[in-house]
Amino acid sequence: MGLDMYFNRRIYVGGMYDFNKVKGEIKLTKGDMDEPIKVDLKKVSYIVEEVGYWRKNNHIHNWFVTNIQNGNDDCGDYYVSKENLEELLGVCKQVLENHELAEQLLPTQSGFFFGSTEYNEYYFKSVEYTVKLIEEIFEEDPEFENDYYYTSSW
Repeated sequence: MGLDMYFNRRIYVGGMYDFNKVKGEIKLTKGDMDEPIKVDLKKVSYIVEEVGYWRKNNHIHNWFVTNIQNGNDDCGDYYVSKENLEELLGVCKQVLENHELAEQLLPTQSGFFFGSTEYNEYYFKSVEYTVKLIEEIFEEDPEFENDYYYTSSW
């Protein structure tokens, strides 16, 4: 139990449209008995990948709630643009360069099992993780061809 935060990439497939010429086969199994999961490629609109995960990093969550979710902390699924990620990356880098800016630029947020509100080693490690995550996304998807979404639960 606690604040879990997910960053997902939605890759458009559009298998239902012949003009997309989507080809291939999806073979998945589940469980010890290798039970097949049947997926009809012609019905696949998107593939969703979890590209980032945080646990009780309330300062990162607070940034998303404030800057992406219009202050609505409702565990919804929110679109994040390239510009949004560039902004978060810049904030994180500033905080890492000058720890005294942490409370001003990337403040913690208390909440139900949201974790520590201290500006300690754990805080700064999560900011480092966030920088690495965003840089990897920009490296893997330089044209930002996919859609990205943030969601949380607790």
